[in-house]
Amino acid sequence: MMLKAKPLEFEAKKPVIVLNKGDAEGLGVQPLDRVEIKYAGRRDIGIVNIAERIVKKGEIGLFDSVWKKLRVKAGDRVTVAPTPRPQSIGYIRKKLFGGVLNKRELKEIVKDVVQDKLSDIEVTAFVLSLHHHGMTINEIAALSASMAETGSRLEIPGRTIFDKHSIGGVPGDKTSMMLVPTIAAAGMTIPKTSSRAITAPAGTADKMECLCPVELDMEEVKKVVLKTNGCLVWGGAVDLAPADDVFIHVEYPLSIDPLLLPSVMSKKKAVNANFVVIDIPTGKNVKIKTIAEAEELGERFIALGKKLGMEVNCVSTFAEQPIGHAIGPALEARELLQTIEKGKGPEDLINKVIELSGVLMEFRGIKNGREKARYLITSGKSLKKLREIIEAQGGDPTIKPEDIEIGDKSVVLKSKVSGEVIWIDNRYITQIAREAGAPKDKGAGVYLHRKLGDKVKRGDVLLEIFAEKTYKLNRAVRLAKELDIIGIGREYEMVLAEFPEDEHEKYFIFDR
Repeated sequence: MMLKAKPLEFEAKKPVIVLNKGDAEGLGVQPLDRVEIKYAGRRDIGIVNIAERIVKKGEIGLFDSVWKKLRVKAGDRVTVAPTPRPQSIGYIRKKLFGGVLNKRELKEIVKDVVQDKLSDIEVTAFVLSLHHHGMTINEIAALSASMAETGSRLEIPGRTIFDKHSIGGVPGDKTSMMLVPTIAAAGMTIPKTSSRAITAPAGTADKMECLCPVELDMEEVKKVVLKTNGCLVWGGAVDLAPADDVFIHVEYPLSIDPLLLPSVMSKKKAVNANFVVIDIPTGKNVKIKTIAEAEELGERFIALGKKLGMEVNCVSTFAEQPIGHAIGPALEARELLQTIEKGKGPEDLINKVIELSGVLMEFRGIKNGREKARYLITSGKSLKKLREIIEAQGGDPTIKPEDIEIGDKSVVLKSKVSGEVIWIDNRYITQIAREAGAPKDKGAGVYLHRKLGDKVKRGDVLLEIFAEKTYKLNRAVRLAKELDIIGIGREYEMVLAEFPEDEHEKYFIFDR
């Protein structure tokens, strides 16, 4: 069938086309079927949508991606014919009914996801099938490998590659920003790619961006790593395991995370990591609630690592409160610099860095790795290496904590009782920091003045909220007054906060 091309000027990565209902009937196609469009020796496969008003009979509406690929002009006649759906849809159906997929089938699905050949409904069906039926360890390994193979790869011949990842959920976790320069200062190679925040107040890339550029391409990353032994860059700029970004767009609104293991390990495979430490924060307000759950997940990471040719160790870390005192990009970057400059700072931050660094050093055969890590931090060698990395990534190596601007609008919240801090709700701290504008507003966030076990007197400041915009600060303060953020215990009795009358939607922590 010959139809006149009509630009619809809708931006979409997927190759969407719109047919008039009459022409669709003539071609024998339904919504989400595929048609082949040919023009001047060029071709594309379009995902069918049907309408009666947007396009007239005899026309075909083309979204931007198809329009640009075919390089047509308005009114040009193109050839349109039905074409079979991708084979990968059959494999998705197989998984929907509880089947086990092999490496070839999973690779085909991932390839079509990356090439935008599948509709949103089809990708959603795949993610839901994994959520309902789970995956065998062989499926996870095959999916991880396929996700790595369909993106960019970091190749540094002759280097043993070390890496670290946290499954997330703890606000204020600036561990990677201290661990990477510590490992690099030990003469080990650690090309750390990190995420931007999804539901957190700040991803590692958001924090590091307060110190230097993080959107480097693969060649720039390689130069930084060869020069300094390490880097702290945004993974999205180097196109590692691009299918993962597509899957996340489905997982996040549904509050599910069936691709946690392949998401993490595909990126480690893509940087050719040999040794990996996985941080599994464990606590009641994060993904992993108990030590037993952490052990089970750790065993799966270790088994998956063996399948992918890398050695993995996992550490369950305390996650009943934020790491350090600062939550939010600029506040965390400032606290990181203050801590690494003096070798002193929040003990939970320093101890976590030492523990995870020690695991990586012992992979290399360094005895007493934890003591070595502490020495590198307290001697200033980690700081020196961090400044080298900042400079290599295009930042100012002389940057000081006070150079990092934080929100100029703030409000303090004070305790109404005396006692001791007995619990802190990570979810609510996260929500308040985001309501204040983090991570989009780099200077927004929360600073905790009291943490678990600290003595508190009535009228003492518990936390301070920072914002760049007044209306966001007001919004954050209103939310903070509604929520039970910090529990204060009195001698011989516990003061239980009253539950708000309004029910708040359960907050889904989703960070990689």
